[in-house]
Amino acid sequence: MIVHLSAVLAPSQVQLAMKRLSVCEWADGRATAGYQGASVKNNRQLPENSAVSREMGAMMLSALERNPLFISAALPNRVYPPLFNRYETGMEFGNHVDNAVRLQPQDGSKFRTDLSATVFLSALNDYDGGELLIEDTFGTQQIKLPAGDMVLYPASSLHRVSPITRGARVASFFWVESMVRDDAERTLLFDLDTAIQRLAATQADQQARVQLTNCYHNLLRKWAL
Repeated sequence: MIVHLSAVLAPSQVQLAMKRLSVCEWADGRATAGYQGASVKNNRQLPENSAVSREMGAMMLSALERNPLFISAALPNRVYPPLFNRYETGMEFGNHVDNAVRLQPQDGSKFRTDLSATVFLSALNDYDGGELLIEDTFGTQQIKLPAGDMVLYPASSLHRVSPITRGARVASFFWVESMVRDDAERTLLFDLDTAIQRLAATQADQQARVQLTNCYHNLLRKWAL
């Protein structure tokens, strides 16, 4: 399941992030790549222990906590501290799959990566190229979103970032450990939750809505963790 979340960050938050990130010293992005990813990764990345990374990451997490679509689609158990990358002209990230398990920077605990997320920070007219290409059941999906928008997709997906031909692409990326690790089960719950919300908005039969809500929570109870 690939989900587009509009305006996860408000324009003022995007502006603040870009201002703070514009004066940072970027490191080689291969520092956090796995063995397979390092050979095809060519970008810059903000060191995860930098003050700006922690500050902007906290802002990102606060926004996600208030986003009902993110909660419904991801069913988050834990969210990895957001990271930030920058692609300049000629840079790209070839086909790769994200590591299945990462170590939490705070305490070294193991973190299962069920979902990957990218929040676009650069304005669309600031760069050419830089599309996120995700391979799924229906072919390759090309993602390039307005500043402040986010895409959420299975971390098991083969994906890449196409070469930048003009300007620079700045984004935040992170992973989610979901309460429901199976993508098919998570998709079914998301579709059911979306349908229940639409029925509620139209004041549809209340008894039917209660029954559907009961089904949703019993499925979540069965599949969670």
